[in-house]
Amino acid sequence: MRRNCRRLAAIQNWSAALALACVVLALAAALAGCATNPVTGRREISLVSAGQEQQMGAEGYTATLAEYGSYDDPAVQAYVAGVGHSLARVSHLPSLTWHFTVIDDDAVNAFAMPGGYIYVTRGIMTHLNSEAQLAGVMGHEIGHVTHRHSAEQITRQQFAGLGLAVGSVLSPTLARYGQVAQQGLQLLFLSFSRQHETEADELGVRYASAASYDPRQIPSTYAMLKRVSARAGSTLPPFLSTHPDPGDREVRTGELARAASAGKTGMTVRRDEYVDRLEGMVVGQDPRQGYFEGAEFYQPTMRFAITMPAGWTYQNSRSAVIAVAPQQAASMQLSVVSGDGLAPDAFVARLQGNGKIAAARGGMETVGGNPAWIGSLAVPGDNGQAQPIAAAFIRRSPTELFEVLGNGGDPGDPNVRAVFAAARSFHPLTDPARFSPVPARIHIVRVERAGTFASVIAGLGRQGADLEQLAIMNGRTVDDRIEPGERIKTVTPARLR
Repeated sequence: MRRNCRRLAAIQNWSAALALACVVLALAAALAGCATNPVTGRREISLVSAGQEQQMGAEGYTATLAEYGSYDDPAVQAYVAGVGHSLARVSHLPSLTWHFTVIDDDAVNAFAMPGGYIYVTRGIMTHLNSEAQLAGVMGHEIGHVTHRHSAEQITRQQFAGLGLAVGSVLSPTLARYGQVAQQGLQLLFLSFSRQHETEADELGVRYASAASYDPRQIPSTYAMLKRVSARAGSTLPPFLSTHPDPGDREVRTGELARAASAGKTGMTVRRDEYVDRLEGMVVGQDPRQGYFEGAEFYQPTMRFAITMPAGWTYQNSRSAVIAVAPQQAASMQLSVVSGDGLAPDAFVARLQGNGKIAAARGGMETVGGNPAWIGSLAVPGDNGQAQPIAAAFIRRSPTELFEVLGNGGDPGDPNVRAVFAAARSFHPLTDPARFSPVPARIHIVRVERAGTFASVIAGLGRQGADLEQLAIMNGRTVDDRIEPGERIKTVTPARLR
């Protein structure tokens, strides 16, 4: 989490625009027109025009960067954009204005938005091992755009009367009131059907092959994703959670790749060139954006700390810190807004005056040397009944109002007490040793002596990742033989400066 009120406002504006778009689309259902699918050439009923797709993508771009941030390496951004444009030129929409962005997130993920907006995370980049693999991932996402899968899903949901399904670990009341917009980002993660995934897989292989990349590199990406998911103890890693697995994609893309490469020679792989470009890339959570040690959260840039409820699950993003109780029985989020310089009690009074809350019960306190209001708010609900939420507003400076929101408002509820305790633990970060943490980073090593992957890693000293994670990142098993001269990814440990 870091201070960026402008980004938060952009998310909110995007959320409102998308909500309005949903209403407009619903009203337009009776007047639905037809659009030609660029891939099939068929005319299809659609509630979303090509112009609307581009507008959604442009507005969603702002929301995406607000939530994740762009990875701060111009050379990496230019490299990925170059690969992306080589694929776009051979796609079904070569004249579309395409945008390719590496986002600063450690999840092993990639996704597309309508209108030609393609995103890959630094997390997936550190797990790929050739430019051809990257081309396969990006070609797949380009395929979602050229086949207009988002427009098709929006149209289906609107005709079914579902609107856009909004998922959140937060309760609907908390998400609606809170500063972190869930709806705006939901378009990023529309659930594609198995047919959509199959079509995108086929197009990914097709585009990669047309751009002279060796498509036989693509199946190993799915093997890697399976290992990531198994290690996480889940059925799907983040990448596949937004891309439902239509059967065994490793096998299917293998069949497609063999057919696409039959009789061709000189297809591009670029393993060493790709791996070398990863030198210095951040691995895992970037502690400069905030980090946890147990339940304690430290934010070195904004220089504050807070103790989250013990035993809860924690997540930090650019715009908020979120904690979720076991079995999702409760949740809380910490974010920062300007509040127009109002004192905490005056801010609460304004919320009530403009109808955002129906009632407030609480009072002023001092938290971490700062004026604060702590208590319960009644937020108007969709059913006409006010829903209670626990809240704390801490004014640290004229431009910083820290906002803590949690489910429920009953002071006797243990989860509500946990939220209030967390809010009251907010305090300045004063330890200089925590001001400049150093993230873990990729370091490329050329192997000098042959051996198993495990023995080679053992001879390289302390690592910032365990052996199995390093093996997955290198596309190896711990028992694979490594020859002299081969490049392998290692990870320098994160540390406090």
